[in-house]
Amino acid sequence: MHRCFPKIFIFLDHYINEIFNNNNKNIGIIYRNYKDRNREKELIKIAKECKKKRYLLFVSNDIKLFYKVKADGIYIPSFNKSQKFANLENKKTLILGSAHNQKEIHKKITQNCELIFLSPLFYVAKSKKYLDLYKFNNIAIRNKKNIIALGGITENNLRKLKLLHIKGFAGIRMFKKKPAILKAGFYKE
Repeated sequence: MHRCFPKIFIFLDHYINEIFNNNNKNIGIIYRNYKDRNREKELIKIAKECKKKRYLLFVSNDIKLFYKVKADGIYIPSFNKSQKFANLENKKTLILGSAHNQKEIHKKITQNCELIFLSPLFYVAKSKKYLDLYKFNNIAIRNKKNIIALGGITENNLRKLKLLHIKGFAGIRMFKKKPAILKAGFYKE
């Protein structure tokens, strides 16, 4: 089944007001916070704003929170190899996953992920390896899946994304910086 997905995904671990001051409707929010004690409160606040702004909301790795806030989908990180998300009761649930290589992409396909975040595209400080344009494109084209670019995307290399075979892009750090939030939020193809 073909579905429409946002072109821009923002990973949040807490509420950031500037994200929701954006007029772009083509945004998906992925709530990814595993340690905070107040994560349920934060997620409820984010869910209310997502409903107002008509952003799709995805909860990372937690089915209970997913059902509690009536999110649009679930996000399965690359470290999660279980099949527990593959048979979600609600067929309208969107399942997203992340991968770093071909082997992990195959795992995400078996987990019924409709959209796969492939990372890191560009250099990031926490990882010595990154795919870069050629290798990323090679993997994306070979898999015939909806691929989203993630990792190391900045204002300086945003234009390079037009060279890739992708359905959109995602960011973590780039959207936490105030100036980049507004510019990247208005990214046009």
